[in-house]
Amino acid sequence: MSIYGEFLVLPKTTDLYLLRSRPPSEKLIDLTFRNVVISMAAMVAVVLFGILVLVFTGSVESMGRYGLRFLFTSDWNPVNNDYGAFAAIYGTIVTSTFSLLIAVPLGVGAAIFITENIIPTRIREAIGIMVELLAAIPSVVLGLWAIYVMEPFLRPLLSGLHEYLGWIPFFSTKPIGPGTLPAILILVIMILPIITSISRDSLNQVPKKLREASYGIGATRWTTIFKVIVPAAVSGIAGGVLLALGRAMGETMAVTMIIGNSNAFNWSILSPGYTIASMLANQFGEADGAQVSSLMYAAFVLMVLTLAVNVVAQWLVKRLSLKY
Repeated sequence: MSIYGEFLVLPKTTDLYLLRSRPPSEKLIDLTFRNVVISMAAMVAVVLFGILVLVFTGSVESMGRYGLRFLFTSDWNPVNNDYGAFAAIYGTIVTSTFSLLIAVPLGVGAAIFITENIIPTRIREAIGIMVELLAAIPSVVLGLWAIYVMEPFLRPLLSGLHEYLGWIPFFSTKPIGPGTLPAILILVIMILPIITSISRDSLNQVPKKLREASYGIGATRWTTIFKVIVPAAVSGIAGGVLLALGRAMGETMAVTMIIGNSNAFNWSILSPGYTIASMLANQFGEADGAQVSSLMYAAFVLMVLTLAVNVVAQWLVKRLSLKY
């Protein structure tokens, strides 16, 4: 570029940056791609809305007959057409919440262990691969492992919990086999890869300049991790945690195999229990009449709970993104 007097003379190569006229075929391809993407995105909303409408219409009979009493009673008697899903709702909330309380520290801690230079790179990569492989194990296989290996191995420990902490309502019953606590532990194994993977990706997205700046002002490694890196990635971590919560609330096969499938309400997590998903899996195949509508009602409640979790997740991620 050269200057003569007061005029700026641009070289001829500037002509390469001029906008070229696009041929009609290229415009048609862009328009087609745009319409296809919009249609696919709309299809997701249509399918979700269709499922919601189908479940709602199937539960109208039960809603009209039982109303809100369905949500606060545990009677489930097909002979007398008397139904209540409180035990299943309680089991769903308890199993998903307790599994999350155990899995979040483990998952976030494993993600920090993998992303930070605490151990050699090869070992960190091997641990990351094993965490990802854990997510690939079918739930029915985990259920069989829980029945034949995990529950017999943990039964003495669970008996000790009842013996020493039986005065607490959560441990007030003697463990005799499958129950809510083994279901919680199998859910921990199932949601742990989700939390670890998303947390690891979020931590890897933190700019290296933040780490270097923290070390530059004299911060220790652990201060940098917990005061700088984790807060910078907290929105992604929170999204992964709530995604895992939605998975835990809807998990079916492994929980059905180990939870005991008892519709009798009990505060204790050592006793057999029920979740909405396991109740649907056990009874829908043989249900008839009002029982079908009641199961649809329970499915609608589960959908509302999972949708509420997703809405809270979106709100929380936005709030944390703005804050940090």
